[in-house]
Amino acid sequence: MAATTAMVAGCGGMRAGQIVAARSSVPAAARPSTPTPTPTPPPPRAIDCARTPCVALTFDDGPGEHTGRLLDDLRGEGARATFFLLGQNVGPHRDLVRRMALEGHEVANHSWSHPQLTGMSPDAVRSQVRRTNEAVREASGVTPTLFRPPYGATDGKVARAVGMPQIMWSVDTLDWRDRSAARVARIGVREPGKGGIVLLHDIHPTTVEAVPRMLAGLKKRGFTLVTVSEMFHGKQLRPGHRYEHR
Repeated sequence: MAATTAMVAGCGGMRAGQIVAARSSVPAAARPSTPTPTPTPPPPRAIDCARTPCVALTFDDGPGEHTGRLLDDLRGEGARATFFLLGQNVGPHRDLVRRMALEGHEVANHSWSHPQLTGMSPDAVRSQVRRTNEAVREASGVTPTLFRPPYGATDGKVARAVGMPQIMWSVDTLDWRDRSAARVARIGVREPGKGGIVLLHDIHPTTVEAVPRMLAGLKKRGFTLVTVSEMFHGKQLRPGHRYEHR
């Protein structure tokens, strides 16, 4: 304020009203602006799935052209899911990956290009994981902490190279094979038990078509739809170990 007073006095001793008018005449572009906060993903919910019946829906191989519709359906029901993303698909769908994170879904690693990791060298496996983590982080601001091996194919060598918990599944809807929305919905509602992890693929339109029926059916059975990390809240997941259900 001392510097401002000196400047005003040197200009002939303006009164208070004149000072305000002088300040307001400064162009808006020259005034300091308050930066707009960058949106950040919400934290995982502290749901006790040891007591609350929970199911985790997981979607592999995306994102793809049908993922936006899936996100709309999940948001409409207040459900969260886990997306095991292919690194090569992240770039063309950066906005979807960012949206996943901002809407509370979990973004996880499913390799860069979906190879059979058990036939690759440790360095090649690490490259598949590292490149995908970097792509997801760059798109969403979130670094994946969970991994799902393509085809579920893994061994000790892969586990050591990946260095992340390996998330498998307790229910395989076989949606990639049958491409039937009715069948996927039926399996997805009837087969999961408490702590179950359901395998789906959001690259198939029939799977996305089945999701609203699955959400309604699972909620009717009393389940809360959670991410994998929310499912294991309170449990320490160990790098390299496999997890099929809570």
